[in-house]
Amino acid sequence: MPMNLVHRKLCSSALWAKAVAAEMPGNIAGHDLGDSVLEIGPGFGATTRALVGLVPRLTAIEIDEASAVLLKREFDGRVRIVQGDGAAMPFEDGEFSSVVCFTMLHHVPTVALQDSIFAEAFRVLRPGGVLRAIDSLESLPFRLLHIGDTMNTLDPVSVWPRLTDAGFTDIKVDHVPKRSVSFSARKPA
Repeated sequence: MPMNLVHRKLCSSALWAKAVAAEMPGNIAGHDLGDSVLEIGPGFGATTRALVGLVPRLTAIEIDEASAVLLKREFDGRVRIVQGDGAAMPFEDGEFSSVVCFTMLHHVPTVALQDSIFAEAFRVLRPGGVLRAIDSLESLPFRLLHIGDTMNTLDPVSVWPRLTDAGFTDIKVDHVPKRSVSFSARKPA
């Protein structure tokens, strides 16, 4: 998904990585991610850097080939990096104890593709597995950051029914208007 120069600089910066690292423990607190976590859409790797020390085993799938190459180089031996599409993942059914995605769903160009990501997350989760996600909501500063980018923010009201349609239960959705939406859901045991 294309990103403008300012957005690329921000998301690959040490400042962004530091902010993500500070927030990550709180972002996953209270969610039992289990022994095998899948991260969808790590981009430049700030979230992966923050997660790798917090979970027993981490796999990340990244659609952008150049980013996947850089991630493989950085995380060699510590994280399994797979270049591929989160809407059509090359993983076995029930392979992961949890699936996470942080600040990437707004880069998915259509609602249908976002729904495919939810369906694929459900498929690759073990029974009882957890989906945990956080994303930004539209605001003027966020829109300006995305000039020339793909930006398809989630509608917080639609998240619950969309996750239900994918098969999830125990859905919890929280949002701060014009800032963020966070949600978790479980694949029935």
